[in-house]
This record gives sequence, C-alpha cells and structure tokens, in this order.
Amino acid sequence: MRAVVTRVKHASVTIENEIHGQIGQGYLVLLGVGPSDTEEISVKLADKICNLRIFEDQEERMNLSLEQVGGSLLVVSQFTLYADTSSRRPGFS
Repeated sequence: MRAVVTRVKHASVTIENEIHGQIGQGYLVLLGVGPSDTEEISVKLADKICNLRIFEDQEERMNLSLEQVGGSLLVVSQFTLYADTSSRRPGFS
C-alpha cells in the first residue's frame, strides 16, 4: 500500500461537475492498493496516518494529530502510485 498524505484546510472531489466528497480541515490521502496488500497492512497504515502529528499547536509546533484537531479524511484511489515508470510509457502490472 502506498499513500500520499496532504494536510488541507479543505478538499473536495468533483466528477462531471458533481461533488462526490468534501472535507474541511484534515488530510487528503491519495491511496494506491497493490495485489499483495492485506487487511493487516491497511489497518497499520490507517493508524499511522490518523496518528501523524502534523497540525500546529498553540505554540506553532507540529504536535497535534487529526483527532486532536477534529479533522477529517478524504481518501482518493490512486492506482498510478504503483506505476512502473522505468520507461516513458508507465505500466500497471
């Protein structure tokens, strides 16, 4: 499993001019799932992401987690995180 995590003030996913998901403060997660990934791996990754301390506290230190700031997650499938880019034409095997 591969994830790109971005801290956001707000994020949304729009498909054909229709909003399919949106959040306020939290994480936009681009998630790639590979053929050998298991439920155990997904649980560990979810725990790691949710407990990242990358929100600022009152002293402007990155010290707060998603839960501590009342944030949300917007997870978007991103199969290209598993692309083979060894050539100019990516492969997805």
